Amino acid sequence: MGELYGREQEQAVIDALLDGAKGGRSGVLVLRGEPGIGKTALLEYAVAAAGGAFRVIRATGVEYEAELPFAGLSLLLAPGLDRLAALPGPQRRSLEGAFGLAETTPTAGPSGDRLLAGLATLGLLAELAADQPLLCVVDDVQWLDRASLDALLLAARRLQAEGVALLLATREAGAGAGDGPPSTGLLQLRLPEIRLAGLAEPAAARLLDARAPAALTGAVRRRLLAESAGNPLALTELPLSVAGPVAGSAVGHSGTGQSGIGESGTGESAAAPGVLPLTSRLQIAFHGQVTGLPPATQNLLLVAAAEENGDLDVVLAAAAAFGATAEHLAPAEAAGLVTLTADRRLAFRHPLLRAAILHRAPLQHRLTAHRAIGGALEEGDRRTWHLALAATAPDADLADALERAAVRAGTRGAHGGAAAAYERAARLTPDRDGATRRLVLAAEAATEEGKLAQAEALAERAGARTDSVFAHALLDQVRATAQFWRGSYPAAYRLLLDAAATDIEPPHAARMLLQAFHAAWYAGEEPVITVLDRLAALPLAEGDPLTPLARHLSAAVLPALGGPAAPLPAARDTAAAARRAGAETPSDLVQLCGVTLVLGRDAETVDLAAELVAEARSKGTVGVLPTLQFFLAEAELFHGRHRDAEVTATEALALARDTGQHQWVSQLSALLGLLAALRGADQECAELTATARTATALTGGGPGAGAGTGTGTAAPAPGEPWAQWALALLDLGRGRAADAAERLQALTTGPYRHHVAATRAVPDLVEAVVRLGDPGRADAPYERFARWADAAAVPWAEALRLRCQALLGPDELAESAYRAALDLHDGTHRPFEQARTALLHGEWLRRERRRTDARPYLRAALETFELLAAHPWADRARTELTATGAGAPPRAAAPEGPLAALTPQELQIARLAARGLTNRDIAAQLFLSPRTVGHHLYKAYPKLGITARTDLPGLF
Repeated sequence: MGELYGREQEQAVIDALLDGAKGGRSGVLVLRGEPGIGKTALLEYAVAAAGGAFRVIRATGVEYEAELPFAGLSLLLAPGLDRLAALPGPQRRSLEGAFGLAETTPTAGPSGDRLLAGLATLGLLAELAADQPLLCVVDDVQWLDRASLDALLLAARRLQAEGVALLLATREAGAGAGDGPPSTGLLQLRLPEIRLAGLAEPAAARLLDARAPAALTGAVRRRLLAESAGNPLALTELPLSVAGPVAGSAVGHSGTGQSGIGESGTGESAAAPGVLPLTSRLQIAFHGQVTGLPPATQNLLLVAAAEENGDLDVVLAAAAAFGATAEHLAPAEAAGLVTLTADRRLAFRHPLLRAAILHRAPLQHRLTAHRAIGGALEEGDRRTWHLALAATAPDADLADALERAAVRAGTRGAHGGAAAAYERAARLTPDRDGATRRLVLAAEAATEEGKLAQAEALAERAGARTDSVFAHALLDQVRATAQFWRGSYPAAYRLLLDAAATDIEPPHAARMLLQAFHAAWYAGEEPVITVLDRLAALPLAEGDPLTPLARHLSAAVLPALGGPAAPLPAARDTAAAARRAGAETPSDLVQLCGVTLVLGRDAETVDLAAELVAEARSKGTVGVLPTLQFFLAEAELFHGRHRDAEVTATEALALARDTGQHQWVSQLSALLGLLAALRGADQECAELTATARTATALTGGGPGAGAGTGTGTAAPAPGEPWAQWALALLDLGRGRAADAAERLQALTTGPYRHHVAATRAVPDLVEAVVRLGDPGRADAPYERFARWADAAAVPWAEALRLRCQALLGPDELAESAYRAALDLHDGTHRPFEQARTALLHGEWLRRERRRTDARPYLRAALETFELLAAHPWADRARTELTATGAGAPPRAAAPEGPLAALTPQELQIARLAARGLTNRDIAAQLFLSPRTVGHHLYKAYPKLGITARTDLPGLF
C-alpha cells in the first residue's frame, strides 16, 4: 500500500479502533464521503496496520448484487462457515437458510429471519474473534443488498466485548451519477463515523507530485489541483490520462471529445471547469485506462465487473462467450487494474473502476455478459437474476423462476429482494393477470421492507391494471400500512375499513380489521368501536385461528369503552384455542397480550407475555420481542415490580432500536421515562420522554415527526400518552400539582383517553386537582374511570376508585373509603398503589389532627416507597411522618442492597447466571456474544461484593 497523504487524524482513529479490539473491546467506524475521497485507501491502511495480529475478513458491495438477498453477507462470512455449529440452533439455521445451505420455512414472523440473521452474524463474528482479534472490512456499503446491510448493522449495534473491529465505507447520499441508494440504515443508527473531506492543498500537492507519471508544471498542474478539490483518487488517476508531460491533451476523457481538465495551446482548458461531475470524470479516466487494452481483455473485465463475487472460474467460463480466455487477463494485471487473490477471486484496483466498466459498456455487451454469467452458474437465485438482467422480452419460465426466488427471499425475511424479484417477474410475465398478481405481491413485499414510496408506486401500477375486488383490497392494505407508518392513522383506518367491507372472504377481512384496530387505537374511540362492531359481525369459521382472537378483542375492549359486558375468557384459554386452530408463533398471539391490559387483566398479561417472550427467544422470533416485552413491562410496572419492568423495557428498547422498530422505541422510551419519574430521576425522565416524542417511523416522517394524519394536524408519537403520564407523575411526586393537573387533564380528556396509560392516570389527576382545590376538573374523567373499574371487576381497580372517592368527598365518607380501599389492596400485589393509598390516608388523618392514627399508615408507605426506590414519594411520606411528631428514618442509600448498583443488563445476566446458565446459554437468550456476557459478569462481581459465579445464587 502506498503512503497516505494528509490523513493522519483518520489513521489515528483507525489505530485506536484496532488497539481496542486487541484489548477485547469491539468497535465500529463508518467512513463516509464522495467517490475517490480516500475511503478505500483507509480500509487498506487498516488491513495493513492489523497485520498478522488480526484475522481479517472483507467484502465489497456490488451494484448488481443489491437485489440478491444476503449476497454480501455470504461473501463476508464465508471464512467462518465452519464455525456455524457453535451458534444457537435458530441463529445457525437462519444463516444456513440465508446462504442457501438449507431450506427455510416462514416461521419467524415478519422480518424475523433477517433480524435473526443479524444476531447470527454477531455470533459468528464473535466466534471468528475467539482466537485472535477480528478486523471486518466492508467497502461500498451503499451497494450491499438490504438483507445483508440490516444483518450487519444489527450486529454492529450489539458488538461490545468480542474483540471485533468493524470498518464500513460508504458514499455520501447523491455523490454523483450511478451512486445508488443512500445508506439510510447507517444514518439512522448514528454509528461512529468520519466524514472524509478533500485533502488540504499542501497534502494534495505532495500526492500529485508523488503519483503523476511525469513532473507536472504550469497550468496543467494548477488545473489538476483546483478541479480535483483535494480528491485523492482524482489526483492519482487523472494525471495518468494526460497524453504527455506537456500541455495539449484533455485529461481523463479518453478521446471522448469532451475536455474537462487540460491545457490548450493558449494555456486554457478547452472546456469550462466542472462540465462533468468529478465522479463522471473519474469513471471516464478509469475507462480510458481500459480502452487501451486488447478487446478480449476489455470483454473479460466487463464480465468480471458484472459477476458480483469475483469468482475466477465463473468469470472465465462466462468470458468464453466473448472469446476471452485466462491469458487475456494478463494485460489487465500488468496495468494494475485487477489482482487475483489467494482464493481465486478477481479484485479491482478501486470500486469505481468496476462501476466505470459497467456504466460505460454498450447495453448489448452488458446483456451478453449477464446472459453468459447466468449460463456459467449452477441452478439457483444468482443464475436466475443474471438471466433476468439479460432478458429483453417476456419469458414465462424465467418469470416463474423469479417468483420462486422471491418466495425464498421473503421466507428469509429479505422482503426488499422479494419485492425486486416479484416486480421483475411481472415485467417478464406474458399474461396481464399474472403480471398484475406479481405486482401486488411486489407491493406487499415492499411494504414489509418499509419501502413505502415504492410500495405505493407498485400499488398504483397494479391497481390500474385490474378490476379484481380482492386485488384492490390488498392494494388498499398496502396503502394503509404506508399511511400508518407515516402517522396518518385516520387515513390508514379508513382504507382498511373500506377494504374489509368489500366482497372478500371473511378470514381476509378479519386480518384487515385486526390491522384496522391498531390504526383505530391511535385515531380515537369511535373508530375503535366501529372496527370491533364490524369484526364481531364477520361470519368467521370456528376453525379459523382468528376467531378466538377476534372474540376476545371485542369482549375485552368494548366494555372498557362503555359498551355492554360480555363473557371474557382467560387469555391463556384464548391463546390455546387459537393454537389449536393453527396459530403457530408468538407473532400470532402478540395482540392478545396488549388487549388483556385494556380491561385490567394485568396478571394474565404477565403470565402470557412471559410465556410468549420465552417462546420467542427459543424460536428466534426476534422481531416480535419488543412488542411482547412492552406489554410485559407494563404489567410488571402495574404490579409494582419496577426493577423488573426496567430490566424488561431496557432490553426491549435496545432490540427495538437495533431492529428499526421506531414505534416501540417511542413506547418503550416513554415507559422507561415513567419509571425514571417514579425514582425521581428528573433528567433521565426528561431525556427519555423527549426520545419518545421524536422517535420516527420507517421513512423518517412518521409519528412524532410532524406527519400528516389526514386531518391537517400532526400525529403525536405512539409513546405520547406514556410520555405525558411520566412527566405528570414527575410533577406530582415533586409537589408541582398545577403542572401535573394540566398534563393529566389533557391526557385523560383528549383523543387518547381510552389508552391504557390515560385510563390508569385518572387517579393521579384526581389527586392533583384536589390538591389544587379544584376537584371539579376531574368530574368527567372520574366518571369514566368509575365505569371502567366496574367493568374491570378486579379488586385493585375498585381500590383505586375508592381512593378517588375518598379524595373527592364528601369528607365524612373519606375514612371509610380509604379503609375499604386498603382492604381491597391487600393481596393484589400492587405495593406502589397500596403505599400511595396509605400515604393519602395518613395525610388525611394528620390534617384531621389524628397524628397517632396517621403514623402507622405513613410508616408503611415510607417503607414501601424506600423498597421501590420511589424517592420523591418516600420524601413526601418522610415529611408527613415528621409532621406528626414522629421521628422519620433517613433516606436509605440502597434499599435493594447490592443489586441496586447493577445496570439493568448486568442484573439480567446475573439473574440468569445465578440459575446455573452458562455464558453461552445466557448469550443465546439475550442475543449477545458469550464474551460480552462474561464481560458484564466480571463488571458485576465487584458491585455485588463477590468474587465468583458460585456466590451468585445466594443473592437472588
